[in-house]
Amino acid sequence: MQNRIERLRKKMKECGLDCALVTGLANIRYLSGFTSCDATVLVTDKSCCLFTDFRYTIQAAEQTKGYEIIEPQAGKLTESIKEIMERDGCGRCAFEENLLTVGLYERMRALPVTFVPWGDALSALRMLKTPAEIESLQRAQTLADRSFSELLGRMHPGMTEREVVAELNYIGARLGSEGASFDPIVGSGPNGAMCHAVPSDRRLRDGDLVVLDFGCIVDGYHSDMTRTVAVGSVSDECRRIYDIVLEAHERALRALTPGITGKELDAVARDYIAEQGYGACFGHSLGHGFGLEIHEQPTASVRSETVFEPGMTITIEPGIYVEGLCGVRIEDCCVVTETGYRDFVSSAKELLVIS
Repeated sequence: MQNRIERLRKKMKECGLDCALVTGLANIRYLSGFTSCDATVLVTDKSCCLFTDFRYTIQAAEQTKGYEIIEPQAGKLTESIKEIMERDGCGRCAFEENLLTVGLYERMRALPVTFVPWGDALSALRMLKTPAEIESLQRAQTLADRSFSELLGRMHPGMTEREVVAELNYIGARLGSEGASFDPIVGSGPNGAMCHAVPSDRRLRDGDLVVLDFGCIVDGYHSDMTRTVAVGSVSDECRRIYDIVLEAHERALRALTPGITGKELDAVARDYIAEQGYGACFGHSLGHGFGLEIHEQPTASVRSETVFEPGMTITIEPGIYVEGLCGVRIEDCCVVTETGYRDFVSSAKELLVIS
């Protein structure tokens, strides 16, 4: 963790900041190792402090190294933070403007510092993954692959989308996942045209394509994959849509190399889908980073100017969604390497048929 703190302090110094007030749980875990849901971190050029209540002080002492663990009196968090700021001579304080609650911000405004919005810069510290982080991501995805393989043996016509989710969550937990990376998406038949479909009581039936989007967690790190499977026989149009998405997916993977921008990578898949006549049916970005959160920097989108570097993670997930008919998405989660990319996902990509 010390290397992460030093990187943060270096960035703070470059920006003329005396301290950083960290309230986002992912950044707190990244900078301290603390995994509870109740904490605030203050990093100055002189000290690292973690504020939490009596319920978590033992845990904080066990999980953190080099941190001063402070248990504020009830309702006195602001006063405790003020004491440290004054002690360490802080004048300009970075904060996560997208995460700090209005209530806490109103209380913090009384502190004798100038607050500087710095959320993106804080999160950007997590963008380049270390070998240890990459290993945790691979283990998380291995669990997801194993979960998918076992799920295929349990899925059958007549199951509801909610029943599929229940099976998937149970399998992942039994195999060792710390939890679902996010609420799994299961969209069957026309429901698959909703790219973030909420699982319903609709039953799987012959002719359906079923979009399955899910992930597992290991050491707090999230995996993310999507596979689309068929139930019984499918129409020629649905099969053609599947083949187009698969080709777009493979083209984007081949283009994933250091030096490409997120915008250029997105265009590889988007342009191909448009050439095939389905451009209007691909309305989301090609991919996003992942790690301690399921959505992190960088992105691969029509607006992303990020230049990909080794150590950055990105999902490759083109899709086509035709209202009233079906949805198809194929997603792998990858990390950029010196020569190209490493694909964490091992599950087959050909159209699998459940009978």
